[in-house]
Amino acid sequence: MIRSVAIDGPAGAGKSTIAKIVSAQKGFIYVDTGAMYRAMGLFYLRAGVNPENTEDVEAKLDDIDVSIKYENGEQVVYLNNENVNGLIRTQEVGNMASAISSNANVRVKMVALQQELAKSQSVVMDGRDIGTVVLPDAIVKIYLTASSEVRAKRRYDEYKAKGIESDLATLKKEIEERDYRDMNRAASPLKKAEDAVVVDSSYMTVDEVAAEIIRICEEKGL
Repeated sequence: MIRSVAIDGPAGAGKSTIAKIVSAQKGFIYVDTGAMYRAMGLFYLRAGVNPENTEDVEAKLDDIDVSIKYENGEQVVYLNNENVNGLIRTQEVGNMASAISSNANVRVKMVALQQELAKSQSVVMDGRDIGTVVLPDAIVKIYLTASSEVRAKRRYDEYKAKGIESDLATLKKEIEERDYRDMNRAASPLKKAEDAVVVDSSYMTVDEVAAEIIRICEEKGL
């Protein structure tokens, strides 16, 4: 029986980390939709496209192929057959991904690919519109959130660990701007599905959040 878990929430709430843990414990496939959008963002950055130029963004859609494969148990994101795992986690790529994801036609393309992945296997999928648009029939829907201060500090620490210089106040401002864009776009805005359970991770450890979501899954019979 194919089943699915949808985890939505704002940038920096810990969705990917938690989704990986839950999928491993449940034996489901993890699908990182944010990484798919980041791959598209990388394409547009390389192409020098202004994300506000709708015509230019849509003109290049047919030139983009994003796929996910599992190699040695790890998710690998391919952009036009190039492994881009090591290139898509920068601030620049994230901001471009957020900007182009407000385009309705970009989302149509990506949603179709995500739904295809969920038809053939049980998945834990995280993103902004999984429970509302991509997998509206998911058995478990989680809305994972945290304060903008906490999310900025997490991002700051993540960059610091990678040797990337950043400014905490700037990161907080960018996260809040991204929240606004994600929540107010016309196409598939970020919002809590009516039947989603809210989990605020602000003052919880990763293990505590994962345990809570696994408990919710078990309550639903997963």
